[in-house]
Amino acid sequence: MNTYRTHYCNQLRQSDENNKVVISGWINRKRDHGNVLFVDLRDHYGVTQCVIEKTNKTLLDTIDSLRSESVIKVMGTVVRRSDDTVNESLETGEIEVSISNVEILSKAKEIPMPVAGENDYPEEIRLTNRFLDIRREKLHNNLILRSQIISLIRKLMTESGFLEMQTPILTASSPEGARDFLVPSRLHPGKFYALPQAPQQFKQLIMAGGFDKYFQIAPCFRDEDARADRSPGEFYQLDMEMAFAEQEDVFAAIEPVLYKTFVNFTKDDVTEYPFPRLTYKESMERYASDKPDLRNPLIISNMTDQFSLPEVSFSSFKKIIDKGGIVLGIPAPKTSEKPRSFFDSLNKWAQKEMNAPGLGYVILDTENDDLIGKGPIAKFIPNNILKDMAAINKLQSGDSIFFSCGFQKDAYNLASAARDKIASDLDLIEQDCYKFCWITDFPMYEKDEDTGKIDFSHNPFSMPQGGLEALIDKDPLDILGYQYDIVCNGVELSSGAIRNHIPEIMFKAFEIAGYEKDQVLEKFGGMINAFSYGVPPHGGIAPGIDRIVMLLAKEKNIREVILFPMNQQAQDLMMLAPAEVDDRSLKELHLKKDLPKED
Repeated sequence: MNTYRTHYCNQLRQSDENNKVVISGWINRKRDHGNVLFVDLRDHYGVTQCVIEKTNKTLLDTIDSLRSESVIKVMGTVVRRSDDTVNESLETGEIEVSISNVEILSKAKEIPMPVAGENDYPEEIRLTNRFLDIRREKLHNNLILRSQIISLIRKLMTESGFLEMQTPILTASSPEGARDFLVPSRLHPGKFYALPQAPQQFKQLIMAGGFDKYFQIAPCFRDEDARADRSPGEFYQLDMEMAFAEQEDVFAAIEPVLYKTFVNFTKDDVTEYPFPRLTYKESMERYASDKPDLRNPLIISNMTDQFSLPEVSFSSFKKIIDKGGIVLGIPAPKTSEKPRSFFDSLNKWAQKEMNAPGLGYVILDTENDDLIGKGPIAKFIPNNILKDMAAINKLQSGDSIFFSCGFQKDAYNLASAARDKIASDLDLIEQDCYKFCWITDFPMYEKDEDTGKIDFSHNPFSMPQGGLEALIDKDPLDILGYQYDIVCNGVELSSGAIRNHIPEIMFKAFEIAGYEKDQVLEKFGGMINAFSYGVPPHGGIAPGIDRIVMLLAKEKNIREVILFPMNQQAQDLMMLAPAEVDDRSLKELHLKKDLPKED
């Protein structure tokens, strides 16, 4: 028999009545009810109510001397609760343990934040005391859910014929779109390892090594700023790669894994596979985003042509259009009865949250059986053009249309955010469902708006559609890649691609992005050398584990599903990292400090 317990704190039932038991855990709560003292004892599995008669002064004094979160071992007898004291919210709510003896295993000092209850606390307190924070029920359950999700994913991948393999953590720098975390080498002065932003090159080398299907729950490291759906520093992804694979093969491999994972952990509706598909162009045209939330029914339209017409006299938009800008329309159904404050608040939101000049709008109404427009800019739009706008957006009297105007990137960003906010404010977003979709056919290249330089817009190792011929003959901005994203409820879970496995095509692809052949060989020589000895066509994808868990736990912030996250400044407040190191350690690594000057 285990010294500390015969049962967990969620196990005892009426069938255990009169049995002598031993349970151990943390003091969750103490409650004085006159003649008796109740102690809720909590372990990883649940809570059991224990009771001490006030006549047992020795035991009472022992318990009274302990603060909440002290760890004790309780010996006692299982007693059935009376019908009027049954607690149906507890698994053990039909019984309690009458304590005969207590052993103190660990005393707790005064805690900086209560564990019992789900009150919110400042991030600094929570992360500094994360060991306490993860005792709280909701967060504790999130982390159990995370473990269960990873276990199921491993099972599903293995059953699909994928081999789990581990790739190196100390490696070379790779252009994945974020800053590397660098590790200085003691044995090779002046040289550095990089922590992998993703196992990109290694998983391709696994395919070159003759394996057919690889996966791992891979740690990835990127020195980038925090967001609600992105943790600074590190994250985990379901990294997978397949040999002799086209895009359809990757889709067919990962869709059942995602579908079965979500169905297993939610009662909500989940999109059945095959998942809907949108090209990047379609997604931007309809939703102004490459990660659309399909629970939102609003469809965006391009109104540039209408505002360009000479009859439309709204000069603020015309000036931007003349410089190459665009106008996007966001429909807002059944809003004519909304107060003026509804429209004003959206305009202020655009100015404050999106740093935009504003969010123009027209309210559609009827006058003498004719459709008319109301609002600040309606007078600049003739009725016949207004009717055309309404028809394009499938709107009628009683609806409204908002406008985002700017250069393409800014106009899309504002329209996408406005679409989500308007739908949320109008309660249009479908609830209790997970809607997946694929975004395909991403542009291979993009032009930097400031420098005019052509660079990769997505994964640089992707195969261009049309191969070498497209790279030679086409305008780089017209070349599409075999690149794809999987999106769920507006959250990008993963990017993937069919890989460029032909050295000649790879050199040309990098040349267009401004890389000389020698630079490519210096950065990716190991992979290109491997490709010179015969490698199958291959492709893969890497859904984010943290984001999958965040969605299934219905959390808005990714830190709520990570065991020991950093704060938004990429600091570990509990372990006090990053931290200074002594001069001896720096000397061993042949490093000197060159700190920025304080203002």
